[in-house]
Amino acid sequence: MAKKKYYVVWKGRKPGIYTTWAECEAEVKGFKGARFKSFPTYDEAKGAFQSGKSEVVATKKKQPVRTTNQNKTSLYYETTSISVDAGTHGNPGPVEYQGVWTEDGQVLFKIKPYPLGTNNMAEFLAIVHALQFQKEKNLNVPIYSDSKTAIGWVNKKKAKATLVVNEKSKPIWQDVSKAEEWLQEHGIPNQVLKWETKDWGEIKADYGRK
Repeated sequence: MAKKKYYVVWKGRKPGIYTTWAECEAEVKGFKGARFKSFPTYDEAKGAFQSGKSEVVATKKKQPVRTTNQNKTSLYYETTSISVDAGTHGNPGPVEYQGVWTEDGQVLFKIKPYPLGTNNMAEFLAIVHALQFQKEKNLNVPIYSDSKTAIGWVNKKKAKATLVVNEKSKPIWQDVSKAEEWLQEHGIPNQVLKWETKDWGEIKADYGRK
């Protein structure tokens, strides 16, 4: 049986404490700047709602929950966020990517493998896909990737990949070009942050292929 959770909505159609995800989602989905978080007990949820704060200090046994500085390693990460990761069979090789809610691992998007690509190319596409997803859903939460290279490409709005262009790599190159065009047009509307694997463990979107 799944453990009961309590959902705090600080910014939504009707701020408050909700006992189901469906109720919480109804208050925050499509609401610009929505701010919400789940808690394991009512007392924690009540305290967080009253204080207006979601930060929790990390311990070895518990997940850290927040990072606020894109350029500095933190002991915290934000659970109300999207995590992305790529999965490869050889690098280069067949490659895919997915995005999940950091809090519970719920898959938000997942693409079938490209015939040929690199891990960084797929990570780049995953980040841009997460940006597009948020724009379509009217969300504003951080995006985590464990690829420093891909984050750099996104910031520069240009993927510096060196993969040979041929029939097998053509599909991923086409999508990379589309992603670059999207970034040029829309910019980077959400925070894109580095997932600190050493401090936090594997990213929540990890394919487990280490």
